[in-house]
Amino acid sequence: MLNYIWAFMILIGVVFSAFTGNMQSVTEAALDSAKEAVSLCITMAGVMALWMGLMKIAEKEGLLAGMTRLISPLLSWLFPRIPREHPAKKYIATNMVANILGLGWAATPAGLMAMKELAKLEEERGNKNLHIASNEMCNFLILNISSLQLIPVNMIAYRSKYGSVNPTMIIGPAIVATLLSTVAAVVFIKIMDRGGKCSGSSSR
Repeated sequence: MLNYIWAFMILIGVVFSAFTGNMQSVTEAALDSAKEAVSLCITMAGVMALWMGLMKIAEKEGLLAGMTRLISPLLSWLFPRIPREHPAKKYIATNMVANILGLGWAATPAGLMAMKELAKLEEERGNKNLHIASNEMCNFLILNISSLQLIPVNMIAYRSKYGSVNPTMIIGPAIVATLLSTVAAVVFIKIMDRGGKCSGSSSR
């Protein structure tokens, strides 16, 4: 649907510019935007390479494992129906730690693996409706979207790229905003999860 909407908007813009004699401006704007997109991608690739490298160092030094153990009691409270040593918890913890550190792109692979393990868990439980998201999947998705961020790396990179005098000024407001969104998410899932009725899957 979004593809159709964007195609319609582009078509309308081109037709309107043709009728108003601004076709050259539209062409120049398209070329400038393409150039800017490539430049932004290079900037973001550098930032992400730096942070991914730091994450790798933290992993080798055991810092990530330590943070994962630190939030383990929280995970047990948020996901009481996931077995204690289930692989899904490890991937959920990794995803949450990466999100908290502002590494949204680095969190994606762990998030996908967590969903895959949660699907396997549903299979093990004998759930026949595997096309319906389980309670744990819903809860994890909500937490992932609302995640607390201590260092909004992407926003700092964008602000720096576009000439912000103080790119890191966003850190304080970002922490407050994401903290509130995370608290709201936790309250929501605990309310909706009562009796195992957060999703369409059967209660357990």
